Amino acid sequence: MATTDLPSSRSGRPGSSAGRGASGTAPRRPHGAVVAVKNVFVAESSTFYTILGVTLFLVVFGVVMVLSSSSVEQYAKTHDFFGAASRQGLYAVLGVPLMLVASRIPARVWRKWAMRFFGAALALQLLVYTPLGIEVQGNRNWVGFGSFTAQPSEAIKLALALGIGAIMYVKRDKLDDWKEIFVPVGIATVLPLGMVLLGGDQGTAMIMLILVLGALYIGGARARHLLVILGSIAVVLPFVTMSSASRQVRISAWLSGCTDSNQYQDLCWQPVHGMWALASGGVFGVGLGNSKAKWSWLPEADNDYIFAIIGEELGLVGAVVVLALFIVLAVSMIKVIRQSDDPFVKTVTGAIMAWIIGQALVNIAVVLGLLPVLGVPLPLISAGGSALIMTLIAIGVVLSFARDLPGRRTDTGLDPRTFGAGGPAPQNGRLR
Repeated sequence: MATTDLPSSRSGRPGSSAGRGASGTAPRRPHGAVVAVKNVFVAESSTFYTILGVTLFLVVFGVVMVLSSSSVEQYAKTHDFFGAASRQGLYAVLGVPLMLVASRIPARVWRKWAMRFFGAALALQLLVYTPLGIEVQGNRNWVGFGSFTAQPSEAIKLALALGIGAIMYVKRDKLDDWKEIFVPVGIATVLPLGMVLLGGDQGTAMIMLILVLGALYIGGARARHLLVILGSIAVVLPFVTMSSASRQVRISAWLSGCTDSNQYQDLCWQPVHGMWALASGGVFGVGLGNSKAKWSWLPEADNDYIFAIIGEELGLVGAVVVLALFIVLAVSMIKVIRQSDDPFVKTVTGAIMAWIIGQALVNIAVVLGLLPVLGVPLPLISAGGSALIMTLIAIGVVLSFARDLPGRRTDTGLDPRTFGAGGPAPQNGRLR
């Protein structure tokens, strides 16, 4: 016998006056409102959870490795084994909620505020050249407020991704006209790039170039135009590199393979001891916390060279797992790009992917001796508050895109966005 979802009266007759409103008419069920509330808690896509899970794992893993790699030097300096790890944990506690908040912001809001964010990031970078600016190892790329320091160029990376995404969205119908694309993108790139290079940070500038190229390629720029850009970079890069004496000697040491014994105590100390740390780890490592290189043998053990400590303590297995996690993150972001039909979403996701994955590969290549020392940290793992927080916010932007992919399904096999005010309502306990 057919069932009904109308309330029964005391007499047992469905739809009697006991079940009616004061006007005598049956109350209208707020189907749209109920479904709208339920959609807040609807299951996200598997891509969303994959990106979120890998990110959280890498952040926790990073805090553990910062503790392991920095404990000895921290105790020698401050008699506190947990100094660097505590700070990294605090940055993670701040960054993860910001990532989750960013994941709730719709793509249209990111697009609307992209250029404002870009302008604010440029203003922050200008502080580097004020009395607030701090120079570290020849690079003037930090600002200090008392005991607090920050790196504005990390915010510029996200701002650049959003800015280029907004430009590609506006110019989406003019991709064949190189002037329409590369003039605004060129201006948006040269300004922050020049500011970073003026401070002497070529490593960050290289990551920004990778980000821009990734954004243009994924955003639909023509291959012939990209080849012209690559050719221009190949011509200009040697001049920029040789403009600094410190870069020249570092590249010279890298090209010679650090075979000059006179350079061992200076330029080759860090790369040589990084390779020794990796080699001593073998397949399974010497065990978490048992690194010898961290006993003041390896400079920047918790930052630029943390991958060497991972290889020493966790071995080849641990190093491969880290690489695999970054590959999973890249594949998940590619899924977001493939499933979206929004040029802004595609471009920004491509830029963030190029930034995070490209920076990870550059860092690992430096540790392996495939590139000269560039001072680029390992995303989500290396110590550093500005880098961690801005990387988490950038991943939050991608999560916001993954949350609203076209055709996203619930575990019922239905697209939740087809329900709501005016959508199909439950009938007899079922959805038609």
